[in-house]
Amino acid sequence: MMNSTWLTKVVANVLLVSGLAFSQATLAGATFDWQLPNWVPEPVVPADNPMSAEKVELGRHLFYDIRLSSDGSMSCATCHVQALGFTDGRTTSPGVTGELATRNAMALGNVAYLPVLTWMNPQLTSLEIQALIPLFGEHPVEMGMAGRENELWSRLKSDQTYVGLFTAAFPEEATQGEEQLYSLSTLTKAIAAFQRTLLSFNSPYDRYKYGNDPTAISDSAKRGETLFFGHKMECYHCHGGLNFTDSVVHKRMPFPELGFHNTGLYNENEQGAYPSENPGIVEFTGEPRDQGKFRTPSLRNVAVTGPYMHDGSVDTLEDVIRSHYAVKGRGATTRGKPNPLRSELIIGFTIDDGELNDLIAFLQALTDEQFLTDDRFSNPWP
Repeated sequence: MMNSTWLTKVVANVLLVSGLAFSQATLAGATFDWQLPNWVPEPVVPADNPMSAEKVELGRHLFYDIRLSSDGSMSCATCHVQALGFTDGRTTSPGVTGELATRNAMALGNVAYLPVLTWMNPQLTSLEIQALIPLFGEHPVEMGMAGRENELWSRLKSDQTYVGLFTAAFPEEATQGEEQLYSLSTLTKAIAAFQRTLLSFNSPYDRYKYGNDPTAISDSAKRGETLFFGHKMECYHCHGGLNFTDSVVHKRMPFPELGFHNTGLYNENEQGAYPSENPGIVEFTGEPRDQGKFRTPSLRNVAVTGPYMHDGSVDTLEDVIRSHYAVKGRGATTRGKPNPLRSELIIGFTIDDGELNDLIAFLQALTDEQFLTDDRFSNPWP
């Protein structure tokens, strides 16, 4: 559970101040240079938070700033490491108090194309709102800034770097005084703007598929591509499209597509139950059939974003394929039969060593090395 009465009030306040309205998201990024390949549509940007280079640069500084945590020990980047596809390599991440999160840190690559942002909250659709949770959330405590807003503003205002960055990013607010310039609204808008630029579309598979380069991936990866998009394994149904997930939204779509699925990872009572701390979207919908349903993650850069699944309970891609999907979901091995609520696409399959290697070679071909080292996304602080 991430919501608290206090956090709910903060969220409501930010909504009031900034006027965020997800359904009114428009093409506010139309004049921004996204540096996208021609085949990739532009992301949708909220109307009240248009993109600008100045706002992105402020957001990058904030994203990497440990002064955004109560004890100065962690920043957003602590749990979202560029070299790891903006995950952290942990099963679950500790906050400033040492309390562990209940779910695995999600990758941020191409987060601008996701209509919902977390593993199991279908109501969390705004990057601006989501930024409040690690900063101020109390269940669990992550960065521990609840009730410390004035301390946060003091830290930022006392740094001349931020005086210049905030003024350049929000010139209108700068004319209205410090209270408007240094606010939850400007802070979260800047972080969200930076996150929207974390774009990853230059993997070897992209160059093979869209760049007319038949040598960009190995023969093994090409065989893995056939398996991935074939009916034997059915991977592509949930992991298709430009971002390898069935949860996607972009400028050319009339409405978002949402994908939440029960893959049969658990079967606690042989009736499909998941562990109580991570029940899936049933926590929000109240619908029994939603037990164990989590958002489909993108597979871009998946080779560097392990451990896997919503709770980080599977260490390797080999185990994801052979010890989970191939056996109709891992829950089948612990309870003797598959989760009855699992997706109808999780039907199990046989796979030999050669096929396994080919499928993993294909998944490795989704790694965008340029994205993992691009200076535009790196830590700007000395």
